[in-house]
Amino acid sequence: MSGAVIRVLIVEDHQVVADGLAALLNDQPDITVVGTTSSISESVSLAHELGPDVALVDFRLTDGTGADAGTRIRQVRPETKLIFLTREDSDAVRFAALEAGASAFIHKSRAASEVVDAVRVVAGGGSLITPRTIATLLDRRRTMDSELESLTSREKEVLRLMADGMSSRDIARRLGISYTTVRTHIRSLGSKLGVHSKLEAIVKARELALVE
Repeated sequence: MSGAVIRVLIVEDHQVVADGLAALLNDQPDITVVGTTSSISESVSLAHELGPDVALVDFRLTDGTGADAGTRIRQVRPETKLIFLTREDSDAVRFAALEAGASAFIHKSRAASEVVDAVRVVAGGGSLITPRTIATLLDRRRTMDSELESLTSREKEVLRLMADGMSSRDIARRLGISYTTVRTHIRSLGSKLGVHSKLEAIVKARELALVE
C-alpha cells in the first residue's frame, strides 16, 4: 500500500459512532472513507461497488453480526481486510471474528489512534491477531464445543432461561416441568459447566453462544 490512499468502508449501526470514525479516518492524509452503512446487505453491495481495502465493522448490527457482514463482504471482495470493533471481550466474539477472516479486533474502549494504526497495518497485509492468540482461541473453542455437546436440549433451555434472569420456579412454569426437575437440571449444569448462580449462567451462556 506504499504511496496509495487506503480506502475504508465503515459498517456501523450507530450513526454518531460512524460519523466519528469517518471524521477520524478522513483526517489522515493516507486514508479515505469511501462509504458508510449500517446494514449487512448494503455493506456487501458497497464492498462490491467501491472496492475498499479495509472494512471497519461493528460486531453487533441491527440485522445480524459483524461476522455475517465480514463473511459476505469477503465473498464478493476477497481482497478487503476486516477489522472488527466490539464492546464485548469474549472468546465467542473473537472466534466468530477469526472465522470471518478478521485481521484485527479492537475493543471500542481503546484509543482512536489504535483504530488508525490498525487500518494501516492490515491494509499493508499485516495482522494484529498473533499466532499465539489464534492457538489460544482454538483451544478454548474446542473446550466450549465439548461443553456444549455435553448438555441435553433441556439443560440448554434451562441455562438460557437462567441467563435471562428467571428463577427456578419461573423456569418450571415456563417449561411446564416441576420445580424439583429444574433443580436437577441446574445441579447437572453445575457439575458439567461449573454454573451455580445467575451471573455464572449469563457468562457461560454467552461463552457458548446460547444467548447474545
